Amino acid sequence: MVFLKNFRLKMAEDIKAKLENYRTAPFDARFPNQNQTRNCWANYVDYHRCQKALTAKGADISPCEWYSRVYKSLCPVAWVEKWDEQREAGTFPGKI
Repeated sequence: MVFLKNFRLKMAEDIKAKLENYRTAPFDARFPNQNQTRNCWANYVDYHRCQKALTAKGADISPCEWYSRVYKSLCPVAWVEKWDEQREAGTFPGKI
């Protein structure tokens, strides 16, 4: 019983912390319509371009995290997993 109570308290604290830090993607004038597929794609590609460019320079990649947060907010997880697999296999259709 005590374990279950502690577990529930821990879960409630975790959920509260996640809600406090939760932010959706901001409005992007390049993508004014309801369909946000291109917005998702553009931010995914921009994140990986940014990461690649800053890594090549030996710089900190923390400025790229904005793109990561936006694409993770907009893109379905299945798409991201598929794109990650394609990048690893060298078959990703975007220019990174």
